[in-house]
Amino acid sequence: MIARGQIAASGTKPKRQRKRRQRSRRTDRAPGKPLVSATLAAACAIGAVLIVPGVVLASEVGVVGQLDGQWWRLATASFFADNLWYTAASVVAIALFGGLIEREHGPFVAGGCFAICAVGGMAAAAGLESIPLALGGNAAALGLLGAWVITPVLQTRRGEQPSVDLIGTAVCAAVLLLMPLAAVEASSTAGTTGLILGLLAGTILARR
Repeated sequence: MIARGQIAASGTKPKRQRKRRQRSRRTDRAPGKPLVSATLAAACAIGAVLIVPGVVLASEVGVVGQLDGQWWRLATASFFADNLWYTAASVVAIALFGGLIEREHGPFVAGGCFAICAVGGMAAAAGLESIPLALGGNAAALGLLGAWVITPVLQTRRGEQPSVDLIGTAVCAAVLLLMPLAAVEASSTAGTTGLILGLLAGTILARR
């Protein structure tokens, strides 16, 4: 015969353990290969290949000056940049952190985070800068980094061992945030806004 105390103890399992099991089940259901993140990163790389030789003009696809009703440039701007070092840093960050999010939460979440942070960052640059100039994937890359880093930070605060190196993540964030010093088209407004949106998204994901 089972004692009441045993029943009560078994019915009050810590929330932390339940969240771990839920996170584990989501990981098991997530696809093995981050195809969406890889595709987005590849699109950014292809955009650089097209814009550097002048096949595509920055004024046609990026936030260069006022939009003049061409709102679709907010969506295309993240895929084009003519500084190859800037492009390489953004592509690596998108593939890495987007892939981590995709494995944990699935392709729709990863793609949604990319879109919200990319478009949100470019919209901020277009609306807040006196002479808007924003191209490249820094807003999307910083957004994906921010969305992913919340969970390991919370693990550290709880006294748990994070599954990744947070110092390396901080270095990646610093490189992307300082990229406007090396690439004129990398907007600090877009990057900062993308990071803020990503941190907000990561906070929501951590509560799932």
